[in-house]
Amino acid sequence: MVTFKINGQTLQAEEGQTILEVARRSGIDIPTLCYHPVLPPDGSCRLCTVEILAGSRPGLHTACTYPVEEGLEVQTHSPRVIEARKVILGLLLSRTPNVPLIQDMAREYGITEPPFPTENPEEKCVLCGRCVRACHEMVKAGAINFANRGLDRRVGPPFMQKTRVCIGCGACTIVCPTGAIEIVLKQAAEYLAKPLGPTAAIYVPFPQAIPRVPVIDTDACIRFRQNDRTEGEISDACGACAMVCEGGAINFEQQEEILELDVGAIIVATGFERPNPGLLPQYGYGKYPDVLDSMEFERLSNAAGPTKGQILTSDGRVPKAIAFIHCVGSRDEHANRYCSRVCCMHAMKQAHIAKERTGADVYELYMDIRAFGKGYEEFYERVQREGIIFIRGRGAEVVQVGGRLVVKAEDTGIGRPLILPVDMVVLCTGMNPPHDAEQVARTFGISRSADGFFMEDHPKLRPFQTATEGVFLAGTCQAPRDVPDTVAHAAAAAAEALKLLSRGEVVISPQTAYIPAELCSGCRVCNALCPYNAISFDEERKVSVVNDALCKGCGTCVAACPSGIIVARHFTDEQILVQIEALLRTPAS
Repeated sequence: MVTFKINGQTLQAEEGQTILEVARRSGIDIPTLCYHPVLPPDGSCRLCTVEILAGSRPGLHTACTYPVEEGLEVQTHSPRVIEARKVILGLLLSRTPNVPLIQDMAREYGITEPPFPTENPEEKCVLCGRCVRACHEMVKAGAINFANRGLDRRVGPPFMQKTRVCIGCGACTIVCPTGAIEIVLKQAAEYLAKPLGPTAAIYVPFPQAIPRVPVIDTDACIRFRQNDRTEGEISDACGACAMVCEGGAINFEQQEEILELDVGAIIVATGFERPNPGLLPQYGYGKYPDVLDSMEFERLSNAAGPTKGQILTSDGRVPKAIAFIHCVGSRDEHANRYCSRVCCMHAMKQAHIAKERTGADVYELYMDIRAFGKGYEEFYERVQREGIIFIRGRGAEVVQVGGRLVVKAEDTGIGRPLILPVDMVVLCTGMNPPHDAEQVARTFGISRSADGFFMEDHPKLRPFQTATEGVFLAGTCQAPRDVPDTVAHAAAAAAEALKLLSRGEVVISPQTAYIPAELCSGCRVCNALCPYNAISFDEERKVSVVNDALCKGCGTCVAACPSGIIVARHFTDEQILVQIEALLRTPAS
């Protein structure tokens, strides 16, 4: 550690750190344009100039490149420093007179007008070099560079022409302090998969995720993209996340693993899938940019979303009218016949947010309002008092007329069709079972109901157990439900699993199937038919074997065996005949 002073304040830092790094950590303001924490410093903007009063090199130096040393004394706002920054800001303001960041920085030093003639009032680039360094040193693409000298100096691709070297990662736009770089997509279709813009390459799946650990999208990550594009020649691109991660938690070499675990209970919590509103073309989803589904509107209204929580149309306007269409994909003979339960309440919540933030006319087109939970009916009444207009009738179609969306619907209260001109339409979608639910059901030996969700053992008495002992259901994999119900359902499943594990020994039913090994022909018909995966094939003896711990005694294998040799314990023909005789026997007089 070295001890030094900045503006008379005694500080300590590790040797090798720069004055700018230490000042920022200590809350001391030093302006800069070219510095970025993931890029090597080069001091090209000169704005971070400070005065070294005591040290190995007294004088004016850039703080981002000058390392701290023992006995160093630094002044960040001495008269010489302020005069130097005024000259630099005067030059920058003369080059980019309409960039808000440069205007604000110049104003702090008393400069309100460009002191020199301006050649291009629309110029935004200050030639700080951040983008060039990011492209060369981080991305390792080398798609942009400095060209020419003096007043003609500029930044761009070779010969200012399109280049295939650029991978469109956007790193240059992120590090550019003045917004001078814009990525223009050749085809708007590239964004159709992400209607609200691109997501980050590293992100937490959702705010309530447990464990709350970020994941890396290898399709978007610069490091993995460059590695794939160059077939491993460039394997160390970017790494910005690893540079700033204080815990050293980023591991680019980590691979997925398949683990085999011995467990005493299994909780299936595979959740649900979002329906695709594009399968219902009458609503114009994917055709009109201002037709969103409820999850996209949720992201749009989130403070961490693409508009920082502002509710805006695709062209950046605040909408004056918004329509929420309920039951899109639910209670529909052409999609899902069941009710998804959550749509009514999240539609009302989002309508409340839309009304509060935009003051727009908000319409709710519904079939029936199902406000069944604690406080739900009260919230329904509250949003009505706020002026949200509820229209009982399914939204039939969304079209565009004269640049504005038009919702065609019916008001069953007055028995007349309606035409609603709006600026935004939100499709309130429900819940679908996961696309791989059938595979999961076969793996764990559980059943599915007609709607595709996993089937419980009994809808009232055993709502989270399955017919397979030791396998439990939690949350929306069993049926659509909201957060409070999901939490209660999952907690009950966890408690039941703990109850099973705490027994130590499990008593199984004696009513199981038995396959006499000496009679089995090894045809394996029973193996495929067993709904509980209780029958396996012994490759060494070439016979089928029943696992008594898994067998439920349903009798499927007994009925299906071509040789008729499988025995249902306690249900043999002799036992059944004896029971019948006992029932029919006439009592002695």
